[in-house]
Amino acid sequence: MGVDDIEDRAPSTNAGYDYDSDKSAVVGRDKLSNVVPPDDKFEGKHRWDLEATWTPEEEKAVVRKTDIWLMSWLCVMFFGLQLDRGNLSNALADDFLNDMNLTSDDYNNGTTIQLVCFLAAEFPVQLITKRYGFRRVLPIMMFAWGTVTWAQSWMHERAGFYVTRGLIGACEGGFIPGAILYATYFYTSKELAVRLSVFWSTLNVARVISALLAAGILEMRGIGGKPGWFWLFLLEGLLTVVLAVISFIYLPASPTNTTGLLFRKPWYTERQEVIMINRVLRDDPAKGLTALKERIKWKDVKDTLSDKSIWGLYFIGLIAYIPASPVQGYLTLTLKRLGFSTFNTNMLTIPSAVLQIITMLLLSFSSDYFEERTFHCLFGEMWIMPLLVALLTLPDGGREWGRFTLITLVSGYPYFHPIVTSWISENTFDVKKRAIAAAVYNIIVQVGSLISSQIYRRWDAPYYKTGNKVLVSICALSAVTFVVQRIVLVHLNKKKEEKWQQMSSEEKLVYQNDLASREKEGNKRLDFRFAY
Repeated sequence: MGVDDIEDRAPSTNAGYDYDSDKSAVVGRDKLSNVVPPDDKFEGKHRWDLEATWTPEEEKAVVRKTDIWLMSWLCVMFFGLQLDRGNLSNALADDFLNDMNLTSDDYNNGTTIQLVCFLAAEFPVQLITKRYGFRRVLPIMMFAWGTVTWAQSWMHERAGFYVTRGLIGACEGGFIPGAILYATYFYTSKELAVRLSVFWSTLNVARVISALLAAGILEMRGIGGKPGWFWLFLLEGLLTVVLAVISFIYLPASPTNTTGLLFRKPWYTERQEVIMINRVLRDDPAKGLTALKERIKWKDVKDTLSDKSIWGLYFIGLIAYIPASPVQGYLTLTLKRLGFSTFNTNMLTIPSAVLQIITMLLLSFSSDYFEERTFHCLFGEMWIMPLLVALLTLPDGGREWGRFTLITLVSGYPYFHPIVTSWISENTFDVKKRAIAAAVYNIIVQVGSLISSQIYRRWDAPYYKTGNKVLVSICALSAVTFVVQRIVLVHLNKKKEEKWQQMSSEEKLVYQNDLASREKEGNKRLDFRFAY
C-alpha cells in the first residue's frame, strides 16, 4: 500500500460517523463508509449503524467465532477438493500408469483435460453462485466431484481416465473463487490474506493427510483383486460425499442469517451482528451495495475485463506459479524413479507440504502487517530461482538425497497466491466486479497450470534439464512483472492525487457524495487508492 494511504489512515475502525458533522473529504476505500451507505437489498442493512462503537476485545471475539465456525469448515471443504484433486499423484506411486497402460504423456494429457474443464466451468459457476447463493451451490459442487472421484475407481483404460479427469475438473471449477468471495462478507481486507493463507494451507494439510492415507490404503493392493489405487479413489471419494452432505446443512446464508438444520440459534448475538456488519462495511463499503444473491450482468463483465489496473495481476496469475508447479506435480514420480519404495515415496512428500504451510503463513502475516504486496510476492519467486539453478547444475546420477532436498525446498516455497488474491480484492471496488475479477484471475491461473503441465516431457526425463531451463526463464519474467505492476499502480495513484489536490474542499465533498457516479466508476474514482 502506498505512503499516502498509510498517512491518511483513520485512527480507528470503530469510530462513529455522521454525514452532517464530517466536513472533510478523505481518500482511501476504508474511509468512505460515511458517504457510501448500504443498499436496501443488502442482507445486513438492518444492522448498519454509523454511530455504532465497540471495543477491540468485542471485535476479536467476533473474528474468533467466525474463524472457528466458518473458516474452519471452509478449510474442511477445501480439504475435500484437494484430496480428490491430488490423489492421482499418490496413485502414481502404486504403478497406476502401468496398470492403466498409460505413459507419462498420457498423464500430462489427462491433467490438461482436467484443467481445461476446470477453467471452462469457472466463470459459469460464479454466475450461478452469485444468483443462487453460496450455501447451496458450494456443497452441491462438492457432492458432484466426490461422486466422480469414487466412481473413477472402476476405470480401466485411457478413455475412462480422460473422461473422469474432465468431469472432476468441471465439478471443481469455480469452487475456490466462490468460497473466497463468500468469506469476504465475514472478514475485512486486512484480515483476508492471512485467512486465505490458512485456507490454502489446507491444500498442504491435505497433501500430508493424503500421503498418510495413501501409504496405508495403497497397501490394500490385491484385496478383492483390486489395485491399491482402486481403494484410494473409492474411500476418499466417499469421504468427500459425506463432507458435502454435512456442508449442505451447515453453511450460513449470510452473517445475519446463520440458522439452519444444525443451528437453531444464530451464530452471533444481535450485538455481534452489529459489530460484524459495521466493521466489514467500514473497511469496504462496496460490500453493502450488492446482495449475496444478485445477478451479474454483461455490463459488469465488460467493465471488469476493461479495467487496465488489474491486467498486470492477471498476467502474474498466468506465469507466477509455473516455476514450481512441474516440480510439485512430479514429486512422487521423481521420488519413485530415484528408487524409493511406494511407502517411502508418500512419506517423503510430507516435508515439502509442512514447509509450505509455515512459509506461506509467515509471508501472508508479514504482508498484512506491513500492508505491502509486491515485494512479499517477489520474495516467493526469489526463493525458487536459485533452487531451480541448483537442479540444473547438479550432476546426473546418484545424489538422491541432495536432489530430494532441492525438490522439497522448491515444492515448499512461500506460496503467495493468497496475497495476490487479496490484492485483487483490495483493488476492485464493486463486489460483483470483484467476483468476476476473481473468476477471471483463477481461470488465468489454471491456464498457467495447463502450461506448466506440458513443460516436463518424457524425452527430458528423469532430470528434466530443458524443462528446468524454461522454469528459470519464466521465474525471471515473473519477477520483472511484479516490479512493473507496482510501478504502474504507484503511477496511477500519483495521477489521482494530482487531480484530487486540484479540487477545492467543497468540490471534494460534492464529489464524494455522488453515489451514482461512485457505483459506476468504482476504483477509477479519485478518492480510491490502489494497494501495492
